[in-house]
Amino acid sequence: MHKSTGASAVPGSASPFPESGAGPRHVAIIMDGNGRWAKQRLLPRVAGHRKGVETVRAVIRAAIERRIEFLTLFAFSSENWRRPPDEVTILMDLFLRALEQEVAKLHQNGIRFRVVGDLARFMPRIRELIAAGEQLTSSNTRLTLTIAANYGGRWDIAQAARRLYTLRREALEPDAPLDPDALTPHLAMAYAPEPDLFIRTGGEQRVSNFLLWQLAYTELYFTDTLWPDFDARALDDAIASYRSRERRFGRTSEQLNEAQQPAGTVLR
Repeated sequence: MHKSTGASAVPGSASPFPESGAGPRHVAIIMDGNGRWAKQRLLPRVAGHRKGVETVRAVIRAAIERRIEFLTLFAFSSENWRRPPDEVTILMDLFLRALEQEVAKLHQNGIRFRVVGDLARFMPRIRELIAAGEQLTSSNTRLTLTIAANYGGRWDIAQAARRLYTLRREALEPDAPLDPDALTPHLAMAYAPEPDLFIRTGGEQRVSNFLLWQLAYTELYFTDTLWPDFDARALDDAIASYRSRERRFGRTSEQLNEAQQPAGTVLR
């Protein structure tokens, strides 16, 4: 069963409309359901997480084949520290191994690697590998893969406001008008366009503190498919749903149609 709501992210009234029926440029995914996948098979939760890593590889390949330019995966939220300590340890170990084993492969395939989130809580080795991976892949252009780790949307907005205040103290004075566009360059994903399509696997229908600022106009797509079972066909289903929608960004359908007409076309 698939359910959906929403609209996507072209901020500002002067921004161009995306081409009708075009595929998404930026896809963001909450990868949910690893534990339930394992439980259904009477396996330990770690088996689900390991299978989920395999799915990440497959979805990266599928994204490249579909000419998606930006893929953002919610790997570990700031709230996930509340999970049982043993599971958190396993997740950190999987993250460490992925950094050690996968980043070179990403580079070989022309993929730029980025990590967003509050990295201070991670062990030094993880932070070192993240920095090295980002530097190694910084010039790659085939796909930008962003991993959100110890990330929360509220944290992102707060840290952006803090950066803005550091640079422009007058910007947050009580009587000073705050232009939202002034905050945008300080968000963790300022290097990427806002997501066109948000996907959450596993049947839950919420954004769970993920990219709260950036998802303002994003098309939302929810699927009951558990993350380890999510494949290229499931991604195609999500993209087909996205393409079927009329993305108006506050305009009327008539304005949208007029904006998409070739110059000089007379509407009858």
